[in-house]
Amino acid sequence: MIKIYTDGSCLENPGNGGWAAIIFIGQQKKIISGNQKNTTNNKMELLAPIEALKTLNMNSKVEIITDSKYVKLGITEWINNWKKNGWKTSNKKEVKNIQLWKELDSLVKNFDIEWSWVKGHSKNQLNNEVDLLAKKAANQS
Repeated sequence: MIKIYTDGSCLENPGNGGWAAIIFIGQQKKIISGNQKNTTNNKMELLAPIEALKTLNMNSKVEIITDSKYVKLGITEWINNWKKNGWKTSNKKEVKNIQLWKELDSLVKNFDIEWSWVKGHSKNQLNNEVDLLAKKAANQS
């Protein structure tokens, strides 16, 4: 199984942001990251798994580990109602970051994905490492 640790960061919200992913394919460790100006933390949190999945072969078995409840709950629970309600929230407002959610939704269909949540800024060494990588990317935008 491929393991992916993802994180997003924003220096101010909105402001300069960065995302990062640490991808383990067997014993091989690959790091990817990127940044944007005038963005939000949630956008960066979403871009990390999107960009990571784009690097993989379709139909791979993947575990994505994130400290973002927004991403985990959004893709595993909320998205079903959003789609059923024409991409509207329970308050009848358009889903924020709709294009990123649609892109992630389209990508996940090509994989066997298990989503895991870890507490941010805790004892998980790889989550802390990907957090630093996302902050570093944000500082470069």
